[in-house]
Amino acid sequence: MIAPRRFLPSIASLQALEAVERLGTATAAAQELSLTHSAVSRQLRSLEDQIGVTLFRREGKGLALTPAGADYAQSVRGCLNDLARASLKIRASGSRSTLNLGILPAFGIHWLSPRLRAFADAHPEITVNLSTRLSPFDFSRDKLDAAIHFGARNWQGVDFLELAGERVIPACAPMLVPNGPVTPQDLLTLPLLHLESRPGAWEEWFDRAGSPAARLRGMLFDQFAQMAEAAALGFGVALLPDFLAEAEFRRGRLVPAYPNYSPAEGTYFLVWPHLRDPARPLQTLIRWLQA
Repeated sequence: MIAPRRFLPSIASLQALEAVERLGTATAAAQELSLTHSAVSRQLRSLEDQIGVTLFRREGKGLALTPAGADYAQSVRGCLNDLARASLKIRASGSRSTLNLGILPAFGIHWLSPRLRAFADAHPEITVNLSTRLSPFDFSRDKLDAAIHFGARNWQGVDFLELAGERVIPACAPMLVPNGPVTPQDLLTLPLLHLESRPGAWEEWFDRAGSPAARLRGMLFDQFAQMAEAAALGFGVALLPDFLAEAEFRRGRLVPAYPNYSPAEGTYFLVWPHLRDPARPLQTLIRWLQA
């Protein structure tokens, strides 16, 4: 149920409040909104009368928001942004159904996007919107139908569809290994690059290679793409998943620093809320991925 109209101020008055709080003066807000100073003042007075709370006070010839007005303005900004995003989404998709996916950057670009191209060709009636995140998704807060999860089946309250395992390989600029791939012991003499979301990845790799190593240090990155770029510039050796490493090998920017891929702990899953029936576009994508 929508709140009574007395709690729903006009968009114009909310824009005036948000602009004054963000820009600091009614004059600056008036310039941004293409209004006169007096028009902005009238919008603020109208909003104040409707809400029944003092939202601003006069300071000389200017206006200053009260603490209550500033708090309200910040809430209003979030609502206006949500409304703008909703309008953009429906404008972009038109009459087509929409599917909102949260993706991991490197996996989304190199593994998922080529497959979504084929999905879009097979289902032109569905528009897929992608949102890139590095931190875990919260389906109770984020406006997503599904998301990509890497790791184990350890996310509570979701259903899982396994997409792909992961293989990794040490990769670096050609100048670091001029004679080709080297041994694990040789790798320990080179600078190693690390990913924030994969603590212990190098230690795990050396264990699998039969050369245990501990307390490995080096430059730290929050995305595979940034780490691959640093490796291409010669900063060190990056432990990259196959879908990204192969793309860089083809470009010639990186070469294998070790001859073989190794399996990594973790799997890529498509996940969606367990207690919420998947909408038809998501059902279509799940069936398509399963096939």
